[in-house]
Amino acid sequence: MPAQAEFIPPMKALGVSAVPPGRWHCEIKYDGYRAIAAIAGSRVQLWSRNRNSLARDYPEVVEALRQLRCDSAVLDGEIVALDDKGRSHFQLLQQRALSGSRPPIVYYLFDLPELDGRSLLRAPIEERQRELGRLLGRRPRGILRLSPVFDVAPAKLLARVRQEGLEGIMLKAPASAYEPDRRSGAWLKCRISSEQEFVIGGFTPPRGGRTHFGAILIGYFQEGVLRYAGKVGTGFDRRLLAELHALFLRRLAPKCPFADLPQARRLRFGAGMTAAEMRQVTWLKPGLVAQIRFAEWTEEGLLRQPVFVGLRKDKPARSVVREAAALAPRD
Repeated sequence: MPAQAEFIPPMKALGVSAVPPGRWHCEIKYDGYRAIAAIAGSRVQLWSRNRNSLARDYPEVVEALRQLRCDSAVLDGEIVALDDKGRSHFQLLQQRALSGSRPPIVYYLFDLPELDGRSLLRAPIEERQRELGRLLGRRPRGILRLSPVFDVAPAKLLARVRQEGLEGIMLKAPASAYEPDRRSGAWLKCRISSEQEFVIGGFTPPRGGRTHFGAILIGYFQEGVLRYAGKVGTGFDRRLLAELHALFLRRLAPKCPFADLPQARRLRFGAGMTAAEMRQVTWLKPGLVAQIRFAEWTEEGLLRQPVFVGLRKDKPARSVVREAAALAPRD
């Protein structure tokens, strides 16, 4: 009888706006779905970080996990879709979910909280990664891949990642434990692009030749309330407009969910929201999470040039906060 393997809430990374000094385990930051896998004999479960099942969405990952030689295990990693240069892109995962296209899928594994009934939560990260490497064996081109660890200065890896057009890097403290559902600072994330998750709280009516809706209103949680971050009207094609609108109609709300609206005046870049403008908005229950790319935060606390990237179903809305700014390139 194999040992039972249960969901372990994933450890969280703290966003930073500068590369810290000192020695760190350096990894690539992937642009996909964080996923926790649990193996118990032939039974394999695959969950998002908010414990939604991903098994039906990624059956090839489940089948690959079933081939691992262990009685039981809990693994942590990121499911990504790769472009023709081997780079991960969240938009490719979104296309797979909405249109049924099949880009190459890889499950990059970077931690092993439990193996064969033995908890590794308090084991140093070096031991967990060694055990993970033994478990995976040599799988350089398969669906399951070991996330490489680079023994270099963080700034050097960051420069290479920027050159390759990747999202950023992860830094993990030597000898650190695995801390479920905690953001202790033992793991850090350094983004190159200005991109993060936001909660959708409403939408405006379509204009001109557009259908279904014009823009979405987005925000983030701060001290338990939803703060307004702006409107997003680009990044949608006709099919996406229709599919999102169908989702929106299931989440209609009678009043505005943003605590800091209306604003007294229309602000720069057209992102403001006055009382008059709010009368045109259809409000939503704040449960849908969108990935948004943008140029920068304005002085008023709104996004400049935001673009919709995709919906995220691996992150609960209440966990969406304003993250640290992306790292600017050095001259």
